Amino acid sequence: METKHHASGHRRRERRIAFFSMELAVDSRIPTYSGGLGVLAGDTVRSCADLRVPLVAVTLFYRKGYFYQELDADGNQKELPSEWNPEDFMKRTPHRVTVSIEGRPVVVGAWEYNVRGADGYRIPVVFLDTDVEENGEYDRSLAWWLYGGDERYRLCQEAVLGVGGVRMLAEMGYRAIDRYHMNEGHSALLALELLNERRKLSPSGWDVDGVRAKCVFTTHTPVAAGHDKFSYELVKRVLPDSVPLDVLRELGGQDALNMTLLALNLSHYENGVAKAHGKTSQAMFPGYHIDSITNGVYSPSWVCDSFGALYDRYIEGWRKDPFSLRYALSIPGEEVWEAHRQAKEKLIDYVNAETNAGLDYHDFTVAAARRATAYKRADLIFSDLKRLRSISRQAGKVQLVLAGKAHPVDSPGKDLIRRVFSVAKSLKGDVRVVYLQNYDVALARMLVSGADLWLNTPRKPHEASGTSGMKAAHNGVPSLSVLDGWWIEGCIEGLTGWSIGSPREAESNDQEDAASLYDKLEKTIVPLFYGHRTKWVEIMRNCIAINGSFFNTHRMVQQYVLNAYFH
Repeated sequence: METKHHASGHRRRERRIAFFSMELAVDSRIPTYSGGLGVLAGDTVRSCADLRVPLVAVTLFYRKGYFYQELDADGNQKELPSEWNPEDFMKRTPHRVTVSIEGRPVVVGAWEYNVRGADGYRIPVVFLDTDVEENGEYDRSLAWWLYGGDERYRLCQEAVLGVGGVRMLAEMGYRAIDRYHMNEGHSALLALELLNERRKLSPSGWDVDGVRAKCVFTTHTPVAAGHDKFSYELVKRVLPDSVPLDVLRELGGQDALNMTLLALNLSHYENGVAKAHGKTSQAMFPGYHIDSITNGVYSPSWVCDSFGALYDRYIEGWRKDPFSLRYALSIPGEEVWEAHRQAKEKLIDYVNAETNAGLDYHDFTVAAARRATAYKRADLIFSDLKRLRSISRQAGKVQLVLAGKAHPVDSPGKDLIRRVFSVAKSLKGDVRVVYLQNYDVALARMLVSGADLWLNTPRKPHEASGTSGMKAAHNGVPSLSVLDGWWIEGCIEGLTGWSIGSPREAESNDQEDAASLYDKLEKTIVPLFYGHRTKWVEIMRNCIAINGSFFNTHRMVQQYVLNAYFH
């Protein structure tokens, strides 16, 4: 549960960990997230509340959200503001701090939202807001859009998050913080603020070791192009009062300010978000010891109503102890199937009401939902339409439900959505294909619980972790996925789901992956679904017991506490 009340003074004094994230999903109606990173951050905070971790979270306030996605009949994406009223969810605080941006003072205000754990323990989330009357129009706009604007806009936002966030915590009375967790490189400027603070106390030098002792860093990006980099010309213009350029080059890279490198150089503990991703990150940044803590999801949020009721009957206390989901192996198969049937009918009813697609309750339903961008390959399953038709006609009827937003400037991502719409029309009569608009947390909950199979087709090695398949597993939905990210750890072939492509290849081959995908569907998965219900339900139970019990944020947060926060 959540509440709008402020954290009391004594509770502020007990907070020892500050968790900084560019996006953070605390409620599906609060559009301060774009996808996996923000949803994971929200799940992390919820588990911290349940586990009574003395943490405060800091993020940015986005008055117009990421965007509301509207799709026309041809799949053309239109971006609209996500209208919401913050007063319905959180309280504006009286606190103000100032950040120097481009040589002018930018006033930063704050909103506070409290996430309440199972026993009432509260985690405050501070939303930093520049849309205040003291600021000019451009500075006010920094609190409008998540991932909007150009590099200048992004760097200004990151200054508000990192520099403004550290100052705001002090202004609000959070004076016992001894760990700053940078969730991705967006918040790395907080380490520069800490460096400047210590310089004022001891003007003799830059206390890099002192800052490093306070900071931990999680990277979520497995490819070099995904790491934020800013030219030093832009940095000097936006942050003229930052640390001297020679110090900055030493910490953030000689040619440009690499936010990941900055965070690595100013942290004592660094980690990737899956075992393979930790190794990939280590290879990208040799000389740094990059550990791994595999992501998870917040079990109570992602288990649907019918499965929640089922677990309540058979697994007492599963919400507080998701590891106990391993006992799902003993739940009667017919009750597992009945819980799935209810979740599936809810999804089908929603899709048909929204799109008039005529999906059938009994047909094998494959769902795939993620950010619409080229490397995610949402169209891989449409590589050979003749083969897909043949599978649906001969192995058993197949229907597909897809969703996902393309970033406003990602033209190939928008083209991908249009292609799915075009394919859906050409397949009509053989394979029903639906692409739902405005993918968000509420829609994700229906998809991960209502599908028969979760499909994930990223191009290796671009998937750092991925969490959607974990959410599906919590509802007994097996995955068919490329062996990348978390699925390398979660896939036990034929027991928790199925793999696409070769585990040996470091990079994906589109043609080979498509052939593998079709082979698995045609020869194994679809015949199993229609012809061997008992065996299918056994796989569903394995998903819950093996993957649901491990890939959760309770386990993940406990690892952060032991390895990073109090180590």
